[in-house]
Amino acid sequence: MAKALLGYVGGSDPRLIAEMRRLQQRVQDLESELVRIQAENDSLAAAASHDPFESIDVPQAEPALT
Repeated sequence: MAKALLGYVGGSDPRLIAEMRRLQQRVQDLESELVRIQAENDSLAAAASHDPFESIDVPQAEPALT
């Protein structure tokens, strides 16, 4: 009954198996790229939140020249 529902008799189709493997590899590649991009995004966000003028010690602001 199960074989009739699937539409074929015998073993698995090698083309179907190859396509499934290719798709599984693609998913793994995309997941690893996602992890890499998230790590890069986190480092860029940390760098952007750092104030570059924080380390400059200015006791009192000077008036602007007019």
